[in-house]
Amino acid sequence: MSANQLDKKSQAWSALFSEPMSDLVKRYTASVGFDQRLWQADITGSLAHAEMLAAQGIIGADDHAAIQRGMAQITQEIESGGFEWKLDLEDVHLNIEARLTQIVGDAGKRLHTGRSRNDQVATDVRLWLRDEITAIGGLLTELQRALVEVADKNAEVILPGFTHLQVAQPVSFGHHLLAYVEMFSRDAERMGDVFRRTNRLPLGAAALAGTSYPLDRERVAKTLGMVDADGNPAVCQNSLDAVSDRDFAIEFTAAAALCMIHFSRMSEELVLWMSQNFGFIDLADRFCTGSSIMPQKKNPDVPELARGKTGRVVGHLMGLITLMKGQPLAYNKDNQEDKEPLFDTVDTLKDTLRIFCELVAGITVKPEAMERAALRGYATATDLADYLVKKGLPFRDAHEVVAHAVKMAIGEGLDLSALPLETLRGFNSAIDADVFEVLSLRGSLNARNVLGGTAPAQVRAQVARHRARLGQ
Repeated sequence: MSANQLDKKSQAWSALFSEPMSDLVKRYTASVGFDQRLWQADITGSLAHAEMLAAQGIIGADDHAAIQRGMAQITQEIESGGFEWKLDLEDVHLNIEARLTQIVGDAGKRLHTGRSRNDQVATDVRLWLRDEITAIGGLLTELQRALVEVADKNAEVILPGFTHLQVAQPVSFGHHLLAYVEMFSRDAERMGDVFRRTNRLPLGAAALAGTSYPLDRERVAKTLGMVDADGNPAVCQNSLDAVSDRDFAIEFTAAAALCMIHFSRMSEELVLWMSQNFGFIDLADRFCTGSSIMPQKKNPDVPELARGKTGRVVGHLMGLITLMKGQPLAYNKDNQEDKEPLFDTVDTLKDTLRIFCELVAGITVKPEAMERAALRGYATATDLADYLVKKGLPFRDAHEVVAHAVKMAIGEGLDLSALPLETLRGFNSAIDADVFEVLSLRGSLNARNVLGGTAPAQVRAQVARHRARLGQ
């Protein structure tokens, strides 16, 4: 039998049709150009399926051995770049099955017993995504460790905290960085949740209704490591749902979009902090570019691109949701369009994580610039109000008193701490010499020594907590 005849026979519907598919339709409907990256998952799932078929007596031991041998050869061919991917065979599944049949003959044809490409592709995507989620979880841990390191070194550094991008109160720069550690830790939790719902077996659902063969789906699930937290096999319980839904992919992309939004927020701050108007930090040269016309420029391209790539991932989320919203049960060809946005989301998130792990470690902090900026914004005004409350003044009255004091300080071009004691006492007689410790940036920072607060002592406690959590 020629290779072309074999390829044609691998298309199970070919005998029904009286004319070949047009070349335009082949290109339009083929997915092998992008879904070939599922090859390892496809072979892994096929080997588990074959092992179960043999154990159930559905195929013989000789066929099982031949399938194992053929898959080993195909693995070697793909890894070495010698495998020929054929557009005529449409997707990764038929390409591998056709090559297997070329190598081992009828045993390759028997592999598809009790399954359809519908449950096969659903299994492949889940197996592939499961491994990618694990890799992303590791990178999220690495990023958090990098942030914790920088936070620990800068627990005492005073940064102006902002609301509405206006100077609000002084905070520890380490405390500020730990806010992103909290965000990325929640991203890791979400990835863990997605992993559990992704790691379920559709195989055995066949085209849509299950199969008449006596399959042991739980055996396959255990072989593939698709188990719950207690080690019990995790099997999709409804054949229609198993082959047709992609909510696990949507959920992953939603979690990835949230993670990218956190990157985008951090990127926005890095861009601002690096600008001459702030000058709070510098990024290592290897993460920046120059200008083709302005020789003085050092552009923060990496954080700017991360900001832009966030829109890309959010767009993929919208695309997947739209893809699924109008589909009737069960499988529809629409679902071929789930892979490219899913693949690109994984690639974008992993690349962003990798580069930010290095970028964060290379941040140069400029404490003097941060402190000067904090002094310009009357950042200790709230501390003066709290001081008056502790002297017995109702907070609303204290707020009004301090507003008048700030107005005078602005008029004089002075910080609150630079106003003479007698001037301050003119606003309220309860003010005494101890107010100057309260009005200092360092005093303000140290005063917020409450769980979750910005006091350096609290920052170090949080650093210790994160180190223990991250195994650092």
